[in-house]
Amino acid sequence: MSEHIFSAVLTFSVLAAGTTAVGSEWVAPRQVPAVAALPAVTVIGKRIAAADSVTLPMVVVTGHRDSATEVAVDDTASASRLQ
Repeated sequence: MSEHIFSAVLTFSVLAAGTTAVGSEWVAPRQVPAVAALPAVTVIGKRIAAADSVTLPMVVVTGHRDSATEVAVDDTASASRLQ
């Protein structure tokens, strides 16, 4: 019985504390953050044309099958036609 009362009091206290916290933040005066002025930046560079910017070498991929590799062939369709 006492744990039910304790649970109710604890729940009410948590709700009251949350309401107080939200209310105090809601009515608190807001301070405008200071604005920092940064110095001007000058970028000096050479622009490269799009056609000249990327040149990739040609890559040829060759592969081979190991002689020990077995190939699985599904011949169930041809076997069913023969019957």
